[in-house]
Amino acid sequence: MDKIAVDVLVEAGNFVDTNHYDGDALVEKMRNSDVIIIRSATKIRKALIDQIKGGDLKLMIRAGVGIDNIDHVYAEENGFTVKNTPNSSSAAVAELAIAHIFALSRHIHVANVTMKKGEWNKKHYSGTEINGKILGLVGMGRISHEVAIRAKGLGMTVVYTDLFSKPEKYPDLEYLTLEALLKRSDYISLHIPYDKTKGATIKKEQFELMKDGVYLINTARGGVIDEKALLDALNNGKVAGAGIDVFEEEPTLNQALVDHPKVSCTPHIGASTAEAQERIGFETIEVINNFFNIN
Repeated sequence: MDKIAVDVLVEAGNFVDTNHYDGDALVEKMRNSDVIIIRSATKIRKALIDQIKGGDLKLMIRAGVGIDNIDHVYAEENGFTVKNTPNSSSAAVAELAIAHIFALSRHIHVANVTMKKGEWNKKHYSGTEINGKILGLVGMGRISHEVAIRAKGLGMTVVYTDLFSKPEKYPDLEYLTLEALLKRSDYISLHIPYDKTKGATIKKEQFELMKDGVYLINTARGGVIDEKALLDALNNGKVAGAGIDVFEEEPTLNQALVDHPKVSCTPHIGASTAEAQERIGFETIEVINNFFNIN
């Protein structure tokens, strides 16, 4: 947690424990705390919830956007309140998505590596301009809206699909079905949660609908893309490049994907900016204050 936010909580008279605990010690600490704050790596599943219910714990906060690492429905059925901080990291994640678009379009990710090896492959890296290209956004929440603003500023045409947002909410953007979006887009950026009951959203069948030479960006959640199908699509030329910040397993063991020359990859750093971390910290404090009616 951001140190400034920790200091604010402590100065307000709270005890903040940032030590690492495992096993029984973790269960005891959770049961004896009023609030627990977690990031993306920590999982709070049904078995753990069963161990900690009946204690002092009242509020679980996911310091970030997605709450798929908490069995939140089960937690709330057992008397816990589950919150997140949806407003704080949108700009940071959106900028990373755009960064991957640039990296892939101009081969920055691989040219950087080969130059450090002493190679001068000037004629190998003929890129593509993003101005005038169609960017398809799968999911239209806070982050994807921030991506849309930036992409339009760069001259891209933005289309989107979403299960929840009504088309009239974004009159400056064209709404499409997922199938139509996959067929039309030059670039596709994913901004949806992972539904473990349904599995990957982008599988072999979806890749077959895409244009040859499409670029695919995932800064959302590992698992929304079938990694095996993605590797096949990279190898057969269907996908010209993939920007991947999140993986089915983290830390990822899929070295074939990480090492692929058409892949620009980062280790789940979408929200890892100093500004976003500070905003997340203060939004977390706001959640705590509202829950306990602290002015």
